[in-house]
Amino acid sequence: MLDKRFLNFLVIIGLSFITFLWSFKVFHWDFNISIVAVVIASRILASFLIFKDYSQSWSKASPKTFLLKSIVYIVAFIPYMSYFYGHVAISFLASELFVYMFSINFMMYGYNYFINRSAISKDKRVVIYGAGKAGIQLTQEFSRSQYRVISYLDDDTILQGRSIDAIKIRSPHTFILNMAQEKYDLLVIAMPSTSKKKIKKIYKNLKKYFNEIQILPPLEEILRDRDFSTQLKDISIEDLLAREPQDLDKEKISSFIKDKTILITGAGGSIGSQIVRESIGFGAKELILLDHSEFNLYSIDQEIEGVKTHLVMQSVVDREKFESTIKKFKPQIIIHAAAYKHVPLCEDNIFEAITNNIIGTKNSIDLAIKYSVEKFILISTDKAVRPTNVMGTTKRICELYASNVDSKNTEIVAVRFGNVLGSSGSVIPKFQSQINQGKNITVTHPDITRYFMLIPEACELVLQAGAIGKGGELFILDMGEPIKIVDLAKKMIELSGRDDIKIEFSGLRAGEKLYEELLINDSDASTEYESITVAKPTIYNIEKLNSDIKELLKTDDKIKQLKKIVPEFKHNKG
Repeated sequence: MLDKRFLNFLVIIGLSFITFLWSFKVFHWDFNISIVAVVIASRILASFLIFKDYSQSWSKASPKTFLLKSIVYIVAFIPYMSYFYGHVAISFLASELFVYMFSINFMMYGYNYFINRSAISKDKRVVIYGAGKAGIQLTQEFSRSQYRVISYLDDDTILQGRSIDAIKIRSPHTFILNMAQEKYDLLVIAMPSTSKKKIKKIYKNLKKYFNEIQILPPLEEILRDRDFSTQLKDISIEDLLAREPQDLDKEKISSFIKDKTILITGAGGSIGSQIVRESIGFGAKELILLDHSEFNLYSIDQEIEGVKTHLVMQSVVDREKFESTIKKFKPQIIIHAAAYKHVPLCEDNIFEAITNNIIGTKNSIDLAIKYSVEKFILISTDKAVRPTNVMGTTKRICELYASNVDSKNTEIVAVRFGNVLGSSGSVIPKFQSQINQGKNITVTHPDITRYFMLIPEACELVLQAGAIGKGGELFILDMGEPIKIVDLAKKMIELSGRDDIKIEFSGLRAGEKLYEELLINDSDASTEYESITVAKPTIYNIEKLNSDIKELLKTDDKIKQLKKIVPEFKHNKG
């Protein structure tokens, strides 16, 4: 069987020769083998070296380069015609070029249609939401697959009623009114720049008319060297729950991060790794990534490009080694994301939770002050508010220490928020795993609620809070309305398309409470941003707090000592 490149080579030579001779005959010019040879040779060189026609797939033939090829060929022909005939015959050039380009495109499209498309069974009906560039490109890509695009949907009233390649553009409202009882196979939301709010609205209005809904990822995630159709992803629970802060101040964040040396503890975790990505995006000069997990450090390191980084495999509990790191790299900003966060595990490992969370944070803050780090940001949690578990209580003590320590020249702020979507150990990956295995979803209680926020959203607001903090503040991120976990489970079952998955209630676990809080009272102050609030400070004598922490490490009854430091701690033993 002939090699595709060789076959393309023969086609280009053959068409060049035939169409050029045809033009000579039509214009009654004397045949000149020299100009024929020169012209065909130049065309082959242009085709192979400039346009690389030999490597093109005929099944993906496109008229995109038609005009460019024509210009190149016209420019190339002018000196030849002048040399051999003493003048340039524009009519000859136009005729010859038209015949050649018509022939080559006719062959490519003919091959595409009769060989490829006719062999594909168009048994999948797809509707594309968005009649822009992305939607049109997807239509071209779907033409080589089993999918048949039957309609575009678009909110632009100017486009509605028009057609693209005989495919009509309709309004979503008209589409719904004319829908029959049967479902279509696939809806593709082809608007990579659209908001999460818009995606949720489209899903809500159209989900019952389609067996499957997919979306293009955001523009910054689209790979330029791949077809859009290969990058489509199923609509996820994160897409439906995500919110977008209306007052995100990227200029403020950029001025805070740009050209700074930043140390991030827990850099390989869910929050820490996203802080790394955000820091790179906002122009950090140098990053020190600290994590005691080898795998986590390796994973985040594989993503990093364009910024100087140092990987430090350490625990913040080891003060001596941690101090050597800060002394060596002299960070201007420390973002402390390292912590044990899993409530049941902390209940079963109280000493480890106290050591890692409290002592690790205390070491981080003390060393930041000692080496005059400009800004220290502590990542906290809504579980620190009226805690019912060890994890939340340790984080509350971290907040108290950050707010009351003598920070000298270091501005220390804490940022508190709720659950982030898709983080390691959260309910969403757990529910998804149960669904994938065909198991029933286990929810602890029918009334349990939680706040949720996208990881990128949370991390951007953390940096924004850090940028506006002057020291001593405890910032609260706006998490929107709390979500019932049972409703979350139902939505994930719905998205999976499975009707064999049920919900089972297993009972509250040790340390778990029905609902989380972000604020203790209404006396908290607003900031210039609605998404960020400042909690009323809690005064705690720092010498007493240090003494109480020492006692906590020594005492056998650690729950009692935790309650002494945090009186609002009401331990739920499960």
